[in-house]
Amino acid sequence: MYLTPEKKQEIFGKYGKSNTDTGSPEAQIALFSYRINHLTQHLKSNKKDYSTERALVMLVGKRRRLLDYLVSKDIDRYRTIIKELGIRK
Repeated sequence: MYLTPEKKQEIFGKYGKSNTDTGSPEAQIALFSYRINHLTQHLKSNKKDYSTERALVMLVGKRRRLLDYLVSKDIDRYRTIIKELGIRK
């Protein structure tokens, strides 16, 4: 399993307010980014896995919507998370 509960807690602890902060936009964006990177690596070796490709596109859309929400609420938090994760628009 690529995403263990310990790894989730590590992501939430680093980008959220605490290890149990699963609802903040920053924590969700970080988790989506981790999953997106994993699926991208999977698709590099499995080019015809179209169901995974669709799931990847949907995850990218979810992350984009969360980033747009964060821009409208607090531009400083948006800039911080973009810089930490290395995401570009």
